[in-house]
Amino acid sequence: MTEAKHVEDSEVTLSVVMGPQDTNGLGNVHGGVIMKMVDEAGGFAAMRHARRPCVTVVMDSMTFIEPIRVGDLVTFSAALTYAGRTSMEVRVEVVAENPIEGRSRRSNTAYLVFVALDNEGKPTGVPPLQLETEEQERRAREAKARQTYRKQQQSRETS
Repeated sequence: MTEAKHVEDSEVTLSVVMGPQDTNGLGNVHGGVIMKMVDEAGGFAAMRHARRPCVTVVMDSMTFIEPIRVGDLVTFSAALTYAGRTSMEVRVEVVAENPIEGRSRRSNTAYLVFVALDNEGKPTGVPPLQLETEEQERRAREAKARQTYRKQQQSRETS
């Protein structure tokens, strides 16, 4: 059995300044740009945990609470919330900062599921996740509930 890993072992923070190439005519960053960066941050967290290549299985819905504008410094903070046999759920929080005003605001939070792959591209086992705080335990319980819901939805779609 692989030794359990701590949540902080997988934490990833990416920071990116949004430029004109990332925005629409109103100066708001396209949602797809944010989704891509969320996927990248989440993927790196999953790879750090598994120490294997990982692929995205699902990204839960994303609600954009605050717009992100050109010139904002956007930080994507990712960490595992749950590790199953071959899959992992990662929480990614997106915070946009106007560096001139010094104002930060959470744009959104997303949950993604990744699967670790072996050398043949098949799902492979991942280390267990060592939960150490009440918040980590709460997030793991919520992740298990989301996983149950996802599996129920998948079985409805395939039947």
